[in-house]
Amino acid sequence: MCAYYDLGGEGVAYHDTDPKNHGSGELNPADGTYLNEFRIHEGVDISYTKFNRKPDPVDDNPFDKVVPPADLLYVGWTEPEEWFNITVHVTHSGTYAADFLYTSNRGGTISVDINEKDVTGPLQITSTNDPADPIAWRQWHHWNLASQLFKVRLSKGKNVLTVHILTNGNMNLAYFDFKPVRK
Repeated sequence: MCAYYDLGGEGVAYHDTDPKNHGSGELNPADGTYLNEFRIHEGVDISYTKFNRKPDPVDDNPFDKVVPPADLLYVGWTEPEEWFNITVHVTHSGTYAADFLYTSNRGGTISVDINEKDVTGPLQITSTNDPADPIAWRQWHHWNLASQLFKVRLSKGKNVLTVHILTNGNMNLAYFDFKPVRK
């Protein structure tokens, strides 16, 4: 879950190009709810999937490649040079394939480090832009699942993944789903 990146603040757990959270507290006004105020005082921009909005559906729209879960927190408003750490605890050492739930208005590239070592190189993120959608702002809400975006060896115990935005940005990053690779 990308929105559950590590604690520690700017330059330690993440780097964001500006200190304002453009999701929590801005797009999603502070109202005392968990979803609207999630990590409101941190620079990483966090929002969540919104369903059943009328008259124009947001994240449950007909242009999705896959329909994401409702109320799913995600990192958005991404820009090149931004990054965040996610600590994972691995039960069994092995090779894992990572599926990736995302949106990307114009495509781009990301990379993933494990324990400060680049393990993926640039990963091409396919644009989810669909010119058939008549609502321009919704281009940021066409969800897709990149199946087996990358494979990586993870050691038993604590592993720190660092997700880097390399090019283009304007992506919403929901989660990586790691599954063991069977031989």
